[in-house]
Amino acid sequence: MQPDINQMMRSVQKAQQELLKAQDELAKATVEGSAGGGAVKVVCAGNFQFQAIKIQAEAVDVNDMGMLEDLILTAINDATKKAQEMGEKKMANSMKGVSLPPGLGF
Repeated sequence: MQPDINQMMRSVQKAQQELLKAQDELAKATVEGSAGGGAVKVVCAGNFQFQAIKIQAEAVDVNDMGMLEDLILTAINDATKKAQEMGEKKMANSMKGVSLPPGLGF
């Protein structure tokens, strides 16, 4: 049986609209990564644009800048992981109920 091209196009258009909506929502949503018990905090949007970094004074030791650098990297990695998880969940939810032909699914 020949697939219904019109139905397939509607499904593809719906999927595209849902993905664009999810991307827009992700750009507006934020996550926070932290390290050192909250001594360093990083805010990252769901589109991986970093928006803020907060460093508490007690995290700064001019004699041990390597520790501060490690805390910053740890906070960035934490925020990146959370943003990625949020994005995967949002994209999966946005595709629920969208039926695409075999080979075009996500």
